[in-house]
This record gives sequence, C-alpha cells and structure tokens, in this order.
Amino acid sequence: MRLRRKHVFINCPFDGTYKPIFYAIVFTVYDIGFVARCALEADDAGEFRLSKIVRIIEDCPYGIHDISSVKLGAGTKLPRFNMPFEVGLYLGCKFFGTEVQKKKGSLIIDSEPYRYRTSFSDISGQDIHSHEGKPEVAISVVRNWLANVSKTGALPGGAEIAGRYRRFTRDLPKICKNLKRLPKDLTFLDFSETVEIWLKSAR
Repeated sequence: MRLRRKHVFINCPFDGTYKPIFYAIVFTVYDIGFVARCALEADDAGEFRLSKIVRIIEDCPYGIHDISSVKLGAGTKLPRFNMPFEVGLYLGCKFFGTEVQKKKGSLIIDSEPYRYRTSFSDISGQDIHSHEGKPEVAISVVRNWLANVSKTGALPGGAEIAGRYRRFTRDLPKICKNLKRLPKDLTFLDFSETVEIWLKSAR
C-alpha cells in the first residue's frame, strides 16, 4: 500500500489535561503543510477499533507518539496502555512491513527527559524528546523533527509557529461561533477544520 505522503499519525493521551499539547501538535502539523491523523477521526461502529487504528497507521509515513501518560486511573488504579501499544504497532509496521512501510519515521516524546527508562525501557537507544508539559516546547519539537525527517525546507521556526498558535487560540471562539459550534465540544475533525480555516485566512 502506498503511504499518504504528508499524513502524520498522532498517538497521545486524549484527556482534558493533555488537550493544550494535543491541540498544539495538531496545529503545528497543519501549519507546516502536513495532515494530522489519529484514532479519534474514526467513528464507524461497523469497523473494529483496532482495525481503524491499523488502517490509519498504514496510511501515515510519519508518527508522533507521546508516552507521557503513565499515571494510575482514579477508579481502576491502573495506567492506560493505549499509547505504548500504538507505539508498538507503528514500530512493528516499520520493522516488519513492506519496503514502503519500512520507510516510516517516528518521533517519541515524553513530559520529562529519560523518564521512559523506568516504565518503557525497551525503547532505550532511540532519540526520545521532552515537551516538558509545555505546548510551545511541543511545537518546536514537532516542527524540528518533521522538517528533518521529511527533508522539508523553508519552514518557519518553532517560535513563529508558537506565536501563530497563540493567535489561533484567541481567534478560536470566533471561528466556532461562525460555524455554530462550541469550542469545548469540538471533535478532532472539527478542530482540524478550524485550524485549516484559520490558516487560510492568516496567509
């Protein structure tokens, strides 16, 4: 299967506390000319959830994986395993897939440097980056990695993209009002659309 040249798989927590970083990553991906993909885009009850994720991973030549969510759930007293599981799926596709799939690039990020060595030591030896829990740091990390792995030149720097992201967040309520949506109720596809609308008007 051919990879969709500009598609980026985002594997990260989807809870409310992580949303500022998630939104910053999605914005950055679109701002530098790529397309953000993630499990939240698939809402077909007739398709098995794992099949949806595998299909999206198969499409994407680039994958961003945030493994920072290791805290225990309040009710279950267990951590969420979705993120490391999807890292494994993506890397398995890269290592054992077709020649096309072996060309995939991946970025693994955490909230603290070297913390992964305690809970996810199998990925030691890879370049793991830290976003420090800050959207603006995540923007620079994602921008620099995508520019390098895709060999895309003439891209704005992280500070410029972070400034645009701040302007976008200020304008988001107005965009949502025009679309008759509430910012707090945006789906992943809704948010992606608002980013594309804002970028078209800002350029």
